[in-house]
Amino acid sequence: MGDILHALPAVTALRLAHPDWQIGWVVEPRWQALLKAGTEGQGPRDQGTKGTSEQGSGVKQDRDAAMPARDASMPVVDRLHFAPSREWKRHPLSASTRRAIGSLRRELRAADYNAVLDLQGAIRSAVIARMSGCARRIGEAHPREWPAQWLFTERVVTHGAHVIEQDMELASAVAGDALSVAGFPNPAPLIPAPLLPVDAEAEAWCAAWLATTFPGSARPIALITPGAGWGAKRWPPERYAAVATGLAERGLHVVVNAGPGEEMIAAAITTGEAIPVAATIDSGRAVAVTATLPQLIALTRRVALCIGGDTGPLHLASALGRPVVGIYGPTDPSRNGPYGTRARVLRSPESKRDHSRRDAPDPGLLTISPEDVLRAVDELLAEESTR
Repeated sequence: MGDILHALPAVTALRLAHPDWQIGWVVEPRWQALLKAGTEGQGPRDQGTKGTSEQGSGVKQDRDAAMPARDASMPVVDRLHFAPSREWKRHPLSASTRRAIGSLRRELRAADYNAVLDLQGAIRSAVIARMSGCARRIGEAHPREWPAQWLFTERVVTHGAHVIEQDMELASAVAGDALSVAGFPNPAPLIPAPLLPVDAEAEAWCAAWLATTFPGSARPIALITPGAGWGAKRWPPERYAAVATGLAERGLHVVVNAGPGEEMIAAAITTGEAIPVAATIDSGRAVAVTATLPQLIALTRRVALCIGGDTGPLHLASALGRPVVGIYGPTDPSRNGPYGTRARVLRSPESKRDHSRRDAPDPGLLTISPEDVLRAVDELLAEESTR
């Protein structure tokens, strides 16, 4: 989820610079709601905070017809190609996997792209780029998984510190553009809300849920998103619970995002007990909610503040221009922290960059206290009150 949100500014910049281009995106089916509305059929709660996704974008000039008018349900890309690589990894030798890979290969070749942009830098995404048969395959000179570079026909040396900046440099190589969104490399929000899909059904759900959960209230909403891809990035639930209490004392409604597999964590924050969250639970301190990815997008548009670790929903809030407090441990916020929005990032000097998927929280992460987070919240709220 975070990879897609970090890649979107670059693809958005291509769209703005070349509105007549046809742009396709290879994506895991479970993340398609980030690119196209009306895709809730992928699962009742498929919002995701972990896993991987393909980041191949193909571009071509439309040789046959004018580009269709853009609409809010699919504002950036023209076509999606699906690569359920997580499922393929589970059953690599099955007949269904071979058929699906062959079908994707034929589909990509039939699309006749002029260039393929690999914004993930993984062997998997580079192989899919090669499957397209496209003569131009653009990727980073020093990709995340170094063997991927041998499948690129053009290797770009990037200089930006943040992955969003690096992706902008890669996208600039497609047509030699000096791509810019709101003054890159120090932009205002890189992904304005209209450039994420607007799902009418999810928007209606969100309006109804808020009206039912907080009837007649005009108080601002803080969203806590406590999950993480692995344990080392996960700040303890009892500390989020203390933050939730502090937010409520400051006059905010507090909503805890209970993503898939995070029900116990959300319950510990809202109720103080490790019980599953089957539906909305209002403890007086905070409200836990389960939501689909489109619903989470709709809800995040409406919050005054988001607090969480290095996880997809925090990057979603950042992409939507919401103020965020990021609680970081083993991952480097200079590379993949909040970007293009009002933010405070807390990270201990004791934390070192480490992507090994350990279960225990990073020791440096544990030096960050609820009081530290609430001080950052106070600073952001004070800034917002002057806007």
